[in-house]
Amino acid sequence: MLDETLIRRTLTEALARGGDLAELFVERRSSTALRLDDSRVEDVASGREAGAGVRVISGERASYAYTNLLTEQGLSEAAQAARAGLSGAEGTVAADLRRSVGPTHPVKHAPEEVGAAAKAEALSRANEAARSQGAAVRQVSASYADVQQHILIASSDGRIAEDDRTRVRFAVQVVAARNGEIATGFEAPGHSGGFELLSVHDPADLGERAARKALRMLEARPSPAGEFPVVLAPGSGGVLIHEACGHGLEADTLVKDASVYANRNGERFGSESVTIVDDGSDQGAWGSFGVDDEGIPAQRTVLFDKGVLVGHMSDLLSAAKIGHPPTGNGRRQSYAHLPIVRMTNTYLLPGPDAPEGIFSSVERGVYAATFAGGEVNPATGNFVFGMAEAYMIENGEVTYPIKGANLIGNGPRVLEVIEAVGSDFDRKEGVCGKDGQAAPVTNGMPTVLLGKVTVGGTEA
Repeated sequence: MLDETLIRRTLTEALARGGDLAELFVERRSSTALRLDDSRVEDVASGREAGAGVRVISGERASYAYTNLLTEQGLSEAAQAARAGLSGAEGTVAADLRRSVGPTHPVKHAPEEVGAAAKAEALSRANEAARSQGAAVRQVSASYADVQQHILIASSDGRIAEDDRTRVRFAVQVVAARNGEIATGFEAPGHSGGFELLSVHDPADLGERAARKALRMLEARPSPAGEFPVVLAPGSGGVLIHEACGHGLEADTLVKDASVYANRNGERFGSESVTIVDDGSDQGAWGSFGVDDEGIPAQRTVLFDKGVLVGHMSDLLSAAKIGHPPTGNGRRQSYAHLPIVRMTNTYLLPGPDAPEGIFSSVERGVYAATFAGGEVNPATGNFVFGMAEAYMIENGEVTYPIKGANLIGNGPRVLEVIEAVGSDFDRKEGVCGKDGQAAPVTNGMPTVLLGKVTVGGTEA
């Protein structure tokens, strides 16, 4: 992407007023996005952008500047701006820039080789399939997006790494209405890979599933309130682990003592069936990459091992404060952003229990099929999550849909009340926001049974 002489010159200039480390992040990105509303593909956008950011680190302080000019002058100005925020003895740049390339995620059908007409046709298929489910389907929105990103990270300690990333996502949202009731259904698979995503997830099937969810929820009754066993659906239930546990194990939160998990490594929080990992190396997963945005290879980090807290996620700065090696969780939205600690693909791993046995063990409870928005306080672990799709369980059987249900609890407490972990497994893709930056993430888990937890409801 850049000549190594120019890289070395930029890093040297960045350290001219001192600093412990200088880092150069270079990005080239191309993208395509299409959107369908009211049965018409109206928004078609494509673009290319490139730029670089220069960071200078001195102790626990960091200064950052970025430019969209990948020229000697543009990089020099960014280096000067970054160093202006720091002062001290002149730093040094390693002579040997050791280049490494992370493992790639195969792309079978490059998105740029697929025309806009084929992408639009996929949206139309999803729309037609959704609308075919009945007159109660009032609105269908569908979107397609692909991003190809090439990054280079070089640092003054001699590290240099590159990564090629391609991601594709397809989303369908359906709104259904009947007798004054309104409900929605949503499907949005994505992966690290190419247009072959739509061979695995057929657009018509996605449209049909989203519509059926919306139509089922039109029949929903008010949710009861109280203490109930709750069965979490495979895949979508993983957002609970992501929010209630994962954010509290990001090291930038831990070093501030702003997490309920701070200084508690080695403590037991759950049964031996509870093992949770964050795995940025999971092949083809939506949140995966070869190296993170600081050039650290993606890896699998065990957070809870058989119920015991054993790990955390870190970037370079937070790892230095903790005194552990970085875990490859330094991520940034683009070259215009500083890297921060982020999750990648966070999974509660499969356990020993048959899913059908989990349901049959519940006399009266709630099945949380899909979660909507929620709030979490990392310092206490307390959370509230809305259920977008939920059902009652009666005598071991899933019966009628319910609306207005919320799951209320505490992250560490939830791990304690996991009574069964299924042998199945599924993933759901999403976008996580933190400090004004968005990052693609995957949440994954099997069918899970929580013992009595608080369900907020609207039933009179």
